[in-house]
Amino acid sequence: MNQRIRIKLKSYDHNLVDKSAEKIVKTVKITGAVVNGPIPLPTHRRIYTVNKSTFVNKTAREQFQLNSYKRLLDIYSSNAKTIDSLMRLELPSGVEVEIKV
Repeated sequence: MNQRIRIKLKSYDHNLVDKSAEKIVKTVKITGAVVNGPIPLPTHRRIYTVNKSTFVNKTAREQFQLNSYKRLLDIYSSNAKTIDSLMRLELPSGVEVEIKV
């Protein structure tokens, strides 16, 4: 087929993203395709500031941070066996996978 497959992984837990990327790389290398990555993309940080009390103590606040981690994988010289193995792959819940062909 000789087409490029781009896989984006996204999660709030960096361990899950790394394990999923490692599992994908192992699976793809067994089928004989060439893998470029995992390439870490910038971490997206969201910071939320909340008042501790409702009416008084305006200066008393708490901050919460939500990080989202992303990885990028490029697969070259893939064949039908590579695509079948990717479709059957079991990844942990909490990891968003986006595949572009």
